[in-house]
Amino acid sequence: MAITIAREEIREAILDAANRLLARYGYRKMTMDDVATEAGIGKGTIYLCFPSKEEVALSTIDRLVERLLERMREIAAGEGNPRERLRRLLVERVLYRFDHRSHGSQSIDELVSALRTPFLARRERHFEAEAAVLASVLTEVRATESITMDDPLTGGRALVVATNGLLPGSLTPRELDDRTLVAARTERVARLLLFGLSHETQSGDSTT
Repeated sequence: MAITIAREEIREAILDAANRLLARYGYRKMTMDDVATEAGIGKGTIYLCFPSKEEVALSTIDRLVERLLERMREIAAGEGNPRERLRRLLVERVLYRFDHRSHGSQSIDELVSALRTPFLARRERHFEAEAAVLASVLTEVRATESITMDDPLTGGRALVVATNGLLPGSLTPRELDDRTLVAARTERVARLLLFGLSHETQSGDSTT
């Protein structure tokens, strides 16, 4: 058990160091020697946890999304009516990334350019997991309001796509410096999407 805990602490230290270096230097200039120095460990220790620099960089994103998903699942299972929880989920998936981002937009662009195929595969899995959480609440909405949506997971995927344009990687430098602006836009988009659900419900009711 002690060995497992120590290994996890080392892994976290490596990812913390990589986050700082990615923001400071970008992916291409960051080296494994840099990560080792920043984390205060030997380079060989990094390879006990990660096979490559690529995996270190991608794992920083995995960790952020894992923490986001934990928060989303708490909201989905929490109190409040399904629509309110759905609104909070949409806002959370945007603002959590905004508040916990460690890479600037330029660093993210460079990472995508250097690791496009594995990055996009990772991102697809992340978005699918988030869509599944949204679908769990959409299922409740459908049950309580007789909504006409056939497949909540398809609906969850649509909500992910509809809010992706608000994620940090899509924002301008000015927007990245203005949380109030991003939060306000996210709230408006979330409410518009929920209005669309209301309209769909009403349309479904009118045909029965």
